[in-house]
Amino acid sequence: MAEKKYKILIVDDDKFLLTMYVMKFKKHGFDAVSSVGSNDALEKLRGGFSPDILVLDIIMPGVDGLELLSIIRKEKLAPDAVVIMLTNQGGSEEIEKAKSLGANSYIVKATSIPSEVVEEVLKIAESNSKK
Repeated sequence: MAEKKYKILIVDDDKFLLTMYVMKFKKHGFDAVSSVGSNDALEKLRGGFSPDILVLDIIMPGVDGLELLSIIRKEKLAPDAVVIMLTNQGGSEEIEKAKSLGANSYIVKATSIPSEVVEEVLKIAESNSKK
């Protein structure tokens, strides 16, 4: 269980995965909110939603996760949020691009079961909140 109740925004175009991750994160004490795609996420962030953690998929229709992160940085939306890429794109090019945009971590979906993802996100969030 999280010591602090972290607000997390999970962005993906897969509704099934979103539902499952929201349930997993809530079960571990997170205040979890989901967005189906980048436009929905931008609407929430521009509307004042300020999560502690952003979990972004890369491959999404329209604005992909890397473009979304670039927009978030440019517009200074959720400036203090820990950013974690959660994607099946495991190439070094995507990882480097994500890190250059300020992503704190990068998790490849295919190599982690959902409970491991939750544990990893919690670990990253707690280590970043101590900085």
